[in-house]
Amino acid sequence: MGMHVVMGAMIQCTFGVAPSTLVVLPTNCCISSTPAANIMDHKPIVNIPPFGMCNSPSNPMVAAATAAALGVLTPMPCIPVTTAPWVPGAPTVLLGNMPVLNDSSMCMCNWGGVIKPSVPGQFTEMVP
Repeated sequence: MGMHVVMGAMIQCTFGVAPSTLVVLPTNCCISSTPAANIMDHKPIVNIPPFGMCNSPSNPMVAAATAAALGVLTPMPCIPVTTAPWVPGAPTVLLGNMPVLNDSSMCMCNWGGVIKPSVPGQFTEMVP
């Protein structure tokens, strides 16, 4: 049994310094009057707001700042680059013809960060 992830769920990136909140546009169907997320709700800023500062050496801004600081890792503002859908989603439950987001789903940032729901039980509904 998993949980649906809905608007307002806390999400965290492995390279981000702060949690963020998933944004689901009200065009999606609702669960208990709250817009539910599917695997296509991965758009940077629109669905996935920044996680404060980024610590990924793969992020060009972090790499440049770190080089300028003579190799001392220097975090820079997070701007998520999430070009691929969440995986795997819940294949047995569709929303807008796409699998719904569940608490085991992950979204990859191009800079190497893994984004996951961090407080799945607080803002979700049970999936049978």
